Amino acid sequence: MAVTNFNRFCILVFAFISFSTLAAVLPEDRVDAMYHSYDGGGMSIDGPSILIRKKVSNAVSVSANYYVDSVSSASIDVLATASPYKEKRDEQSLGVDYLNEKTIFSLGYSQSQENDYDAKSYKLAVSQSFFGDLSTLSLSYAQGDDVVKQNGNELFEEEVKRSNYAVSWSQIATKNWTVDVNLEAITEQGYLNNPYRSYRYRDDSAALGYSYATEIYPETRTSNAVALRSRYFLPVNGALYGELRFFSDTWGISASNYKLGYSQALYDNWLIDFHVRHYAQTKADFYQDMFERKDQFNFMARDKEMSTFNDLTIGLKARYLHTFDRSSLIKSASVNIAWDHVRFDYDDFRNVLQTENPGEEGFYSYSANVVRAFVSLWY
Repeated sequence: MAVTNFNRFCILVFAFISFSTLAAVLPEDRVDAMYHSYDGGGMSIDGPSILIRKKVSNAVSVSANYYVDSVSSASIDVLATASPYKEKRDEQSLGVDYLNEKTIFSLGYSQSQENDYDAKSYKLAVSQSFFGDLSTLSLSYAQGDDVVKQNGNELFEEEVKRSNYAVSWSQIATKNWTVDVNLEAITEQGYLNNPYRSYRYRDDSAALGYSYATEIYPETRTSNAVALRSRYFLPVNGALYGELRFFSDTWGISASNYKLGYSQALYDNWLIDFHVRHYAQTKADFYQDMFERKDQFNFMARDKEMSTFNDLTIGLKARYLHTFDRSSLIKSASVNIAWDHVRFDYDDFRNVLQTENPGEEGFYSYSANVVRAFVSLWY
């Protein structure tokens, strides 16, 4: 099953090697080979990824990506009700971009497989530049079709359908300042919880004073997000950038994300980046650390991702870029490494591995390290 904390990093896993441009231009021909690693909270996730982009004409560019997650989990959720486990996820994706004057049309398809989860998604996007390429409007729609399974239960199979709508406006405000505004809406329907997650309820007959039962989630969810991103280029070959993002959904969760960073070019070949990010969210309406009895409400959850929590990230990135002479098959190459240290603090999710005073255990917290190392080749 997907890991929510880790997914927040994977959504933009190539953010450090990709770039956005306001003008309608096809992506450059390039190859990116990456290794990623997440380690924290009793969970280790790592694996390789390779991305290839190639123009097949002046108007068409194609891309292909292969991504692997190898998961070894002994997280607090697992240890509370089960044994540590290992699993592997493989993801493949294909994309096509078509350029027509100042408009780019994009199509994408991706699929991933785990031993208990299959996912497919389709994406359509269009972007149009205006006002001498100073402004760009982008629209996208994505449809996801997932199948949820459960190890050890061959009869269990549920479906999830997702629709994602997004619109963004990118603006060159001045010669040194750019601004992006993004709006996103997601609708989900089907089996939206994790079949391995359980809620706990008071049970005087149990040794610890409580027992567990499988979580029950609503079968629909709608979420909305708005983000504002800005970058200001300084005369010292540096750039200051920031991001504000706000999220809410029909489950009662509200979240905010703040990010501030600085990038500095050094000696023509080096780029150093430092950033700080803070994320905070409120709990879902049907979340509790401990319920009074089994089946107390129609919907009941104890997944820590549904609780009230915040995380603080400090990150560093470094890139070395080398340009080859014109006769070389490879135009340029870069070596990149990125590291994030994240501290998670939960306000109403207790550490059940503490066996004293059930229901009054200390609140859970942990730290994680995320590492990405990759090589990019332009040809």
